[in-house]
Amino acid sequence: MASDYGIFTIGDAMITLNPASTGPLRFVTHFERKAGGAELNFAIACARLNLHSKWVSRLGKDEFGRVIYQFAKGEGIDVTDVSYVEGFPTSLNVKEIRNDGSGKTFYYRFNSPILTLAPEDITENMFAGIHIVHLTGVFLALDKKNLEIAERVLSIAKARGIPVSFDPNIRLKLWTIEEARAAFHQIFPHTDILLAGRDEMKQLTGLGENEALARFAETYSISQLVIKDGEAGSALYHDHKWVHKEAFPVAPVDTVGAGDGFNAGYLYGYLHGFEPEKRLELANAVGALVTTVSGDNEGLPYLEEVLSFVNKETVIER
Repeated sequence: MASDYGIFTIGDAMITLNPASTGPLRFVTHFERKAGGAELNFAIACARLNLHSKWVSRLGKDEFGRVIYQFAKGEGIDVTDVSYVEGFPTSLNVKEIRNDGSGKTFYYRFNSPILTLAPEDITENMFAGIHIVHLTGVFLALDKKNLEIAERVLSIAKARGIPVSFDPNIRLKLWTIEEARAAFHQIFPHTDILLAGRDEMKQLTGLGENEALARFAETYSISQLVIKDGEAGSALYHDHKWVHKEAFPVAPVDTVGAGDGFNAGYLYGYLHGFEPEKRLELANAVGALVTTVSGDNEGLPYLEEVLSFVNKETVIER
């Protein structure tokens, strides 16, 4: 059952085709169909943590669009503001896995349905019952116009006193690092909670050490700078001090979706008034559990699984 806390996110979703065999795609004849995408994964993660999860998007009026819509609805996501559009096929990515375990992903999303979304489509009533607005760099990367949409979202959030969280989630297949920097520097001043990887911050700003990152947070008045640090755990800069929490030791199978899950875990802790160290612990736990299962969102855990894992009540057998 969803809690009283609502989270808003906006962005594209994709059908993922996973090969049933290894080797070049031209020799692969069977695929497994899945649904994913950064914002959809985040929305699923929130819903599984019993948060009211609202996702705003556009899908192609096609069979793949219907698959994603029904999948999201089945996960308990609020899809009131997800609609179908004609003439824009649902985004698709196809994975290729070589015999040595390496792989590539081929994206087919340059005519994505999300491109039909306009700033005027973002209305005040979308934010009723919302306590956090969460944006990602993936949405911004898909089209320059999306920055205008993000600014509209930020404007409404500010007027309503809703905190904003942002994950840069850099995708250099979609734009250049220079384009990303230019867009993000328009988002940072409106960001209350920045959730980013340490390497990502270094790539964006040239800053990787805690002292420099603290100055960055102070410059943009970011009240919570959350650094995802992989096997080193995570860290939070808040109230002029750093808090660190070590990672949970797990045997990773697939890291896709771990960052999205981490974000949901941290925001759950924040909304429920957890102390900084406890927020990081919960976020680390969600991220760790995600990596123990193969797939874009199959490993996103339910709240009871996370709490049991954190409290060491069970051994995770996934």
